Amino acid sequence: MSRELKLSVNIDHVATLRQARRSPYPDPVEAAELAEQAGAAGITAHLRCDRRHIQDDDVRRLRRHVRGKLNLEISLADEMLVLAEEIRPDQVTLVPERPEEVTTEGGLDVVRGAEAIRAGAERLVAHGCAVSVFLDPDARQLEALAALDRDLVPGFEINTDAFTKATLGDDELLIGKELEKVQQVAMRGADLGFQVFAGHGITTANVGAIAAIPQVEELNIGHWLVSRAAMVGISTSVREMLAAMRAGRRG
Repeated sequence: MSRELKLSVNIDHVATLRQARRSPYPDPVEAAELAEQAGAAGITAHLRCDRRHIQDDDVRRLRRHVRGKLNLEISLADEMLVLAEEIRPDQVTLVPERPEEVTTEGGLDVVRGAEAIRAGAERLVAHGCAVSVFLDPDARQLEALAALDRDLVPGFEINTDAFTKATLGDDELLIGKELEKVQQVAMRGADLGFQVFAGHGITTANVGAIAAIPQVEELNIGHWLVSRAAMVGISTSVREMLAAMRAGRRG
């Protein structure tokens, strides 16, 4: 029997809307509470060095209010690690960050950055945080991650960006190719003993194929949920996504 697939709601773009006017609303913490009430198992927030959406105080308030797993996405910049050490989210997902990017453009390069990841993970684990790494569906990157101490990095999130972009077109061969990459890395990761998560660009229209991968235990989804929430509210958008995830999991 397939395990339950969990949803972590990324509330970054609630903060994006707020920061557009530097107003006190909409409040990402209120969105987080509504998302959990609607069935989300946890909340994800990405604190960027340029503070373009989520702010330091948002993370502190989320730590006080989130009932499920709080997953904080950060780069390996020292100021980010210091804040994570203070706040102690349940999980920290390490991601690459470039100031000029619109959104995260790819996974962390574990092959080249293994020692920096190890050092950052050691600091986070010492403060009680589980550590995950945002990883492209690339076997080389996964094997490099596997070479690190599993007690330091017990999980990884597969970057589904290439697959979700492929689903915007009608090239079935490309869609199948990108999906297979995700499937293979998920399978290999689980065989190696990792917790396997996935996310980036997921919508109710494309979530089915990802939800059907039995090794994936949690999806981190934000932009579609917040965009849909502008039309129907965050509670409804979360329930719609959960329904689509359950349908995909059943096959």
